[in-house]
Amino acid sequence: MKILKSITFATLLFLAVGVNAQSTKDKKIIKDSEKAKEKLMTMEVGLDQFFTNSAGYVIFPNVGKGGFIIGGASGNGVVYENGTMVGMADLKKLSVGLQAGGQAITEVIFFETADDLAEFKDGDFEFSAEASAVALKSGVSVNAKYRDGVAVFALPKAGLMADASVGGQKFDYKPMMK
Repeated sequence: MKILKSITFATLLFLAVGVNAQSTKDKKIIKDSEKAKEKLMTMEVGLDQFFTNSAGYVIFPNVGKGGFIIGGASGNGVVYENGTMVGMADLKKLSVGLQAGGQAITEVIFFETADDLAEFKDGDFEFSAEASAVALKSGVSVNAKYRDGVAVFALPKAGLMADASVGGQKFDYKPMMK
């Protein structure tokens, strides 16, 4: 009986620590996403229309990408539906081709309709090979449009890389615990 209690206690302790560690990581990503949104709203005239009128969006505040011939990208973000936080997401990309360097960016994906957002949340979302992001410069988002229900913006934070594509990115979605 003591062994069963010890195993049960150890399992509960392990789960509690694991859940707390995950929530600490998520809290940091949420805080970074909020800061990224504030920065985007203050620096970029025109993005406010996307934040206001989209069915939803996901903010990846810290996407790291790099490579030399073979490259990759990875990041974690927060998913919003009608302006309300609904889940967490992660981004992965592996690519082969002409590329060199390393870069940190903030990436925001806007979904035009509820169906477009639902496709992302279902886990079946992936950018086609030719997809690219609009690199944010002052006033550039004023004329940006949705393409296939999605608009993507990237804000370079640090580094230099000769690659502006988002094609081949795959995403995982995890709803918030209620």
